[in-house]
Amino acid sequence: MKLNNTLRILAVASLGVIGLPALAQAPAAPAQAKTLDELLEQVRSADARDAKVNAEREARFAGARDQQQKLLNEANVEKTALENQSAALVKQFEDNDRLIGELTQARDIKAGNLGELFGVMRQTAGDFATVARNSMLTAQFPDRVAQIDRLAQTKTMPPMEDLNRFWFEMQREMTEGGKVTRIQAKVTAPDGAQTDKTVLRVGPFVAVSDGKFLEYTTGANAFSTPPKQPPGKFGGIAGDFEEEGSGYHAMVIDPTRGVLLNLFSQRPSMVDRIVEGEAVNWLILAIGLIGTIIAVYQFSYLLMTSNKVNRQLANLNQLSTDNPLGRVLLAFRGNNAPGTNEDSEVIELRVSEAVLKELPPLERGQSFLKLGVAAGPLLGLVGTVVGMIHTFQVITESGSGDPKLMAAGISMAMIATLLGLGIAIPLLFANSALQSRSKRVIQILDEQSTGLLAELIEKRRA
Repeated sequence: MKLNNTLRILAVASLGVIGLPALAQAPAAPAQAKTLDELLEQVRSADARDAKVNAEREARFAGARDQQQKLLNEANVEKTALENQSAALVKQFEDNDRLIGELTQARDIKAGNLGELFGVMRQTAGDFATVARNSMLTAQFPDRVAQIDRLAQTKTMPPMEDLNRFWFEMQREMTEGGKVTRIQAKVTAPDGAQTDKTVLRVGPFVAVSDGKFLEYTTGANAFSTPPKQPPGKFGGIAGDFEEEGSGYHAMVIDPTRGVLLNLFSQRPSMVDRIVEGEAVNWLILAIGLIGTIIAVYQFSYLLMTSNKVNRQLANLNQLSTDNPLGRVLLAFRGNNAPGTNEDSEVIELRVSEAVLKELPPLERGQSFLKLGVAAGPLLGLVGTVVGMIHTFQVITESGSGDPKLMAAGISMAMIATLLGLGIAIPLLFANSALQSRSKRVIQILDEQSTGLLAELIEKRRA
């Protein structure tokens, strides 16, 4: 800036020097000469005046030249100083630029490490926010999710207080996860009614209230009672555990935090599976029920009959009509009464007739049991075919991408087979037991009637 001011001064001085001769060249016009002498005098005066003006001009030029030289010297001195200052500033700029580069590189290195740490912190906060949102501990500490979400979505480095709170929430999740605590929470019934209840929380795994397992409703910070509870034995365990105040007790724990328990609750019962099989399953059960009734009744009848026959064997002198053996022996003695002269073959036929009359009650129901044993697997096969037809129909309509769509048909097929075998095997054992019982009684009848007939023939031959 000083150099520019100096140049402006030199320019103004030059213009001043150049302008002065121009002003000197414009003197007032002399009077017009009338004679040669006057003309000569005017010329001489003009020469003198011009000489004076030229002298003055030369003096001014000399003074301006000295002034200009002085100004030029000053400008050169100032220029040199400014050049030296500029060189120093250039060197300082280069040094500062190099220092800035070094500091920038160091800052980038530190910022990279800090940015990586910040990214890990945000990712960890996001993962923990998902865990906290799905954890039933949030029903007890509902304010923590919003803070963790804010920490996971922040764009700048959070303050130390937020980091300490994040660490505290993670530690509390682990600490509370190992406790069995009773808390007050909102519980939504299957009909939608919401009430405040005392809930027994077993870590982050299960929660029970009034002997029923509860589900944690994500986002609502409340529990809900599922419409279908696990089987009764699990409910009994939960009820006993809820009533006990201290000590060690058995309890159902779901490590998946309710997923497996919910799936287990949704598992269809045997009745549900039978209903899915429709008419075939009911027919199989009807045959099995009828066969069971017949087997129980006939087994009871044979058991009582066997006891009566055993008592009759112990006292053959007093025959009774309340058992097959007594009736057969009475028929034999009636045919062999004194004064009866029937042939031995006729007597044998009549005794055989008496034995044959006793066979139907003894073998009653065995034919139906044999039919049930044969028909059970066949009906199960029919149900299996029906279930597979249903499965193929589902595959035709929806494709085979989702195995759940085919599970219903396959379950229908398998339950029919299970029911068919389930009635055939017990009926097979029942039929075998009835045959064994009836054959033993029939064998006693045959032995006693044959022995008496043999004794009669020996007497007549003697």
